[in-house]
Amino acid sequence: MTVTVSPSTFAMVHFDHDELVDLVQSMVDAADLTADVELIVNERTPLGGLELRSIDPVICYAESGALEDPKRIRYLSAAGAREAVGKLLLEARDRLDDHFGAPPLGEPIPSPHRVAWDTRLVGELVRLGGRDQQQRRRFSFRHQHGFTDRADSAFDRLWESPDMTWAQITELSDQLRSARSSSPG
Repeated sequence: MTVTVSPSTFAMVHFDHDELVDLVQSMVDAADLTADVELIVNERTPLGGLELRSIDPVICYAESGALEDPKRIRYLSAAGAREAVGKLLLEARDRLDDHFGAPPLGEPIPSPHRVAWDTRLVGELVRLGGRDQQQRRRFSFRHQHGFTDRADSAFDRLWESPDMTWAQITELSDQLRSARSSSPG
């Protein structure tokens, strides 16, 4: 298994290539991935886009803003980069697991399902040592699934579960959305 980061030299941002390779390698190890991984950084845009482009091999794409320190523009935030890349690598791990049953890469995912899956992924990142983002993620989840005790309970289940399948995630999301649309008011 190899980890590569491109470009090999950064001209527009002050990222250290070797530091980024080590960071990605640590997240590959934490995600227990055995596939080759490439991180492509678009340093020409300060935006924060992230995309899993392939799972065979695993190719992660990041706009440099997704990896930058918000207090020091154009400088790497190791914690932020670990979380951004880590989420993509955990998604890749899920997609490579036939038991998980993810939709094909590139297939549109409804926003409520994406938010539910991201909740599980970020919960796992926190367990792997990432910064706590629970309140921010809970708000996003509530926005899609309702501001109810039932939605909070589902959020907690997703946040704490490392082994839910895609079918379980979407079923949970759909049940909440159905209850939300059928409730009065």
